[in-house]
Amino acid sequence: MNDLKNQQRRAAYDARNGQVDKDVISRMICAQFIGQPIYRQAKTVMWYIHCRSEVRTQSALSGELTAGKCIVIPYCTKDEQGHNKLGLWKLEDFAELVPGIWGILEPPKQRWGEPGKEIAPEQLDCVMVPGVAFDRNGGRLGNGAGYYDRLLKTVRADAALIGVCFESQLVEQVAADAHDVAMDYVMTEKTLYAGKGRQFFN
Repeated sequence: MNDLKNQQRRAAYDARNGQVDKDVISRMICAQFIGQPIYRQAKTVMWYIHCRSEVRTQSALSGELTAGKCIVIPYCTKDEQGHNKLGLWKLEDFAELVPGIWGILEPPKQRWGEPGKEIAPEQLDCVMVPGVAFDRNGGRLGNGAGYYDRLLKTVRADAALIGVCFESQLVEQVAADAHDVAMDYVMTEKTLYAGKGRQFFN
């Protein structure tokens, strides 16, 4: 399974790195995301801030900070047992953020856990999820560190998980393990695919 996952990762990284017109297509994907009824009805929404060749989110996210929603971004930290964990930060201004691990913008460490800024996973109504590869049934392949799988297992069952990627990152079927979390939807520049959701691998 790990060999197949690694093969899919390498192919999807290559496809993502080679994607042309990233800015234009990323704007299309983000506009679709914002236009979804699920998003419009949500009060608290998690976005990710892109790095490397991911779908670029920062421009669209900047515009959403004044749209009246509670906007949340993840940052990489550890739990009490030392396992990889995503903290959740209520973002009100990009000036709050500094480059962190892998150069991804995050809140400064001295503010982690700050009352009024730290958000519990149970508060999320809609979650934008990045990935290396997806399939049209909602299967997701991440970078392998487990950050998102651990977070998504703690999100409410009625909160929508929406994977976002370029169409070029789609594979026929993601190589999935029992701990992997499937998406409710996968969104590309072409369309919104209905996934099988968190019951997929249970």
